[in-house]
Amino acid sequence: MTPWRHALHPLLMAMSLAILLASTPLRAAPTPLVVEAALDREVVAPLLDAFRAAHPEIALEFRDRSTLEVDALVVEADPAPDVVISSAMPWQMARVNQGYARRLDSPAARRWPAWAKWRDEVFGFTFEPIVMAYRLDLSRHMMPPQTHADLHTLLTTERDMLEGRVTTYSPLESGVGYTLFQQDARYTPRFWDLVAGMGRVNAHLEGSTRVMLEGLSDGRYWLGYNLLGSYAMVWAQQHPEVIVQVPRDYSLVMMRMAFIHRDAPHPAAAEAFVDFLLGREGQRVLAGQTPLFSVRPDIVGPYTAARLRDQVGERLFPIPLNASLLAFVDPQRRAAFLERWRREFRRAGEE
Repeated sequence: MTPWRHALHPLLMAMSLAILLASTPLRAAPTPLVVEAALDREVVAPLLDAFRAAHPEIALEFRDRSTLEVDALVVEADPAPDVVISSAMPWQMARVNQGYARRLDSPAARRWPAWAKWRDEVFGFTFEPIVMAYRLDLSRHMMPPQTHADLHTLLTTERDMLEGRVTTYSPLESGVGYTLFQQDARYTPRFWDLVAGMGRVNAHLEGSTRVMLEGLSDGRYWLGYNLLGSYAMVWAQQHPEVIVQVPRDYSLVMMRMAFIHRDAPHPAAAEAFVDFLLGREGQRVLAGQTPLFSVRPDIVGPYTAARLRDQVGERLFPIPLNASLLAFVDPQRRAAFLERWRREFRRAGEE
């Protein structure tokens, strides 16, 4: 056999392998997608799982942070996040107003209810009631509150028993907490009396609903005010010692607001994600598998805005998603509100 024939066999094998590889379609690497969110991963997990199943070509990275952390990352993160989600509605609106949002031009965005979006740039995709919560054994000592007036009465008449056992948001540490108290001031004529009442019992001010719920379960707290209903309802399913009460006189409703960052590194994936939040499939998951409550009127399930209205009636007051939110983050207005909060809360505690 001549020498060239010895080299022919490996050469033919290499050529065959090259032809085989060239004819085999290569699977493209998934497109990354970074979502910075003030939204508990445990609560939203069914929605994230459904998105991953519908879009295997996208590698979703969901980061759960506080509202103030998310707001800072809108400006400071490098690279920018693809999608920003937060329950601190005024902060979200302010960032959009500053030009940090990318307009979404899609059928789902155009069909979204006008009251739950702004300029097709930011979208409220949940409908979450704000609730009170209490330990089941509270009823052995006093009648649990069903209204804001009931709560004020208890803070006055049961001051000794409730000393150190009431919890609510800190308006200083939580953007959503500050927002809720600002809205309360609109609907409760005796709002500052309520703040003073919480000060008199030395209420514990926390930065998240989860911490409040943990305190209720372990017995540190007996009564919680202005908790996010979505988190509280999930918690109560696994912790029967915690009872959730939607206030019967009025209940605020908060919407999680989502927008695509103007500098999103992966804008197509970001658009797919927000479209999923607004679309039938995503909203069906919200309505059926999470207590985040679907906004869409054509979705049926245990957690929908329509069903919540049927249960609570006209006492639901959604926080408006419009330019009026910008007033709440005005530095002078915020400083004045927080100064009065400190004064009323501390003065009452010193009485």
